[in-house]
Amino acid sequence: MAPNARAQANHDRLFSGHVSTLAVTDPELIETFDNFAFDEVLAHSNLDARTRLMVQLASMIACQALREYRVMLGAALAVGVTPIEIKEIVYQAVPYVGMAKVFEFVHATNEVLAERGVAVPLPGQSTTSPETRAEKGLAVQKQIVGGDGVEKLYATAPADELHIQRFLSANCFGDNYTRSGVDIPTRELLTLSMLVSLGGCDPQVRSHVAANLNVGNDRARLIDVLTQLLPFIGYPRTLNGLRAIDEVARPTSAERQS
Repeated sequence: MAPNARAQANHDRLFSGHVSTLAVTDPELIETFDNFAFDEVLAHSNLDARTRLMVQLASMIACQALREYRVMLGAALAVGVTPIEIKEIVYQAVPYVGMAKVFEFVHATNEVLAERGVAVPLPGQSTTSPETRAEKGLAVQKQIVGGDGVEKLYATAPADELHIQRFLSANCFGDNYTRSGVDIPTRELLTLSMLVSLGGCDPQVRSHVAANLNVGNDRARLIDVLTQLLPFIGYPRTLNGLRAIDEVARPTSAERQS
């Protein structure tokens, strides 16, 4: 038993010379999975390989799939995702997944980069200072979420929760979205991938579907991202993500009929 020729070729492009131990111990599983993930699913994608691997890495952090992350990190480097981009994926995960869950992925990333001769720390990507992070964060938050929406969040927050809104502006957006290394549309794809993969974040998924639309990622691109996550996160979370897309970015008549 072995994956079909297309699946094998696509797999080899990502994992040159790698022999899966599961192909030996669980050949039926690997045949089915590889035919699905590396042939059937890829046939429904217009994402470039770099973007595909970036959103999958973000998803694996949210899923706490450390061993799979290490394997896919090698594939990401093989298709041209840069060490800086990889570090930005990990850093982007901190405000959404939490440092407690990201900690091991920071170390794993450093270990994989060291194995490939990449010295850390990498060049810094911060564009703010302690004095400017709140102002610049609020500006980029309004760009992504929408000015009226952000003003409403501040206006409706109870007084004893207002500090959380300030944290969102200064920390989530000011410390992270203002960084260079990865552009804002890609960051929003990463965020959506993490939220869908976490599960239990339906309101935030809907909000970030809208945010993705605001920064230029259309319905087709968002569905493409979820399609590429499906083999790794399963159907329930994928279907929940698709429901959010359908609620926020309703299909046109042409899309319903195609």
